[in-house]
Amino acid sequence: MARIAVLTGGSTPERTVALAGAAKVSAALRARGHDVTVFDTIEPGPLDTELERQRLGRAVGARPPSLAELRELEAREDLPALVAGDLGSHDAVFLVLHGRQGEGGEVQELLEAAGIAFTGSDSRSSRLAMDKDESKRRFREGGIPTPDWACWPAGQAEIEELGLPLIVKPSRVGSTVGLSLMSDPTELDAAVGKALTFDDRVILERFLAGREYTVGVLEDEPLGVGEIISPDVIFDFHSKYTPGRAQELFPAEIDEALQSRFRELARAAHEALALRDFSRVDFRLDAKGSPYCLEVNTLPGMTPTSLLPQSAAVFGISFEDLCDRMIRLALARSA
Repeated sequence: MARIAVLTGGSTPERTVALAGAAKVSAALRARGHDVTVFDTIEPGPLDTELERQRLGRAVGARPPSLAELRELEAREDLPALVAGDLGSHDAVFLVLHGRQGEGGEVQELLEAAGIAFTGSDSRSSRLAMDKDESKRRFREGGIPTPDWACWPAGQAEIEELGLPLIVKPSRVGSTVGLSLMSDPTELDAAVGKALTFDDRVILERFLAGREYTVGVLEDEPLGVGEIISPDVIFDFHSKYTPGRAQELFPAEIDEALQSRFRELARAAHEALALRDFSRVDFRLDAKGSPYCLEVNTLPGMTPTSLLPQSAAVFGISFEDLCDRMIRLALARSA
């Protein structure tokens, strides 16, 4: 039995997603005999049983927290103090955090400096994967197809070359927060302004109207391919976290050749960013049915119905098995 700290919450737009995942992860780890304590990054110490039940029992909701709520949470948060305090008495930390704070290398760097083992990729690779511009450059260098893009501010010629419709999104935010699908040039200023609300780096990306797929990676091996069918043009926060709104098919109903191609590209993207242990790689098809890599998630959602666990289930890996394997990979680094 290991002493595990589950670190969750955060002050990013994906806070409620993290809390929902932490509820399931902590239950799974306890079912496997681990001694689990849950920490919310905005609190100075561990959550007691009642506070854990109340906080982790909330639904994700169809919208992220407001900017005012996030600023209030950020003012209460002290990650360095939390890492320097209670976390060090545990054998490893299971990270259930999203957004730049959780996936962008910030907490990983603090844990590395303190010598504390944690789940997922190291700080350098996490930072690289979180930055959509930098990660897409690595994809191109590795021969991995990815939609054409430009960084804002972009010239008129660059924008015209990308064409319409056009995706405008923050470079270092997840769950499509701050993302817009722009179909008219007059919408550009509003779309960029929306993205800049969440990040000072913004990218413009060619929109591919084809079907959307995702592939999990565990212990550096690709898992099952899933297809996401959304009633909306974009699989956005509302579509992702409103029960019943989107359909997720695992395994995807596609031929073996396309499944193999997705899995091959997922492995290549994971390796191109020098990730470790696990990730989730998202794709879209172009008009000719060829897959293009959109991005890689280093700390994917972690409820039994999240995409990585569903991808693992295709290979017969239960949610409890998945959580246990993830924490054992971290524990092995601390041995």
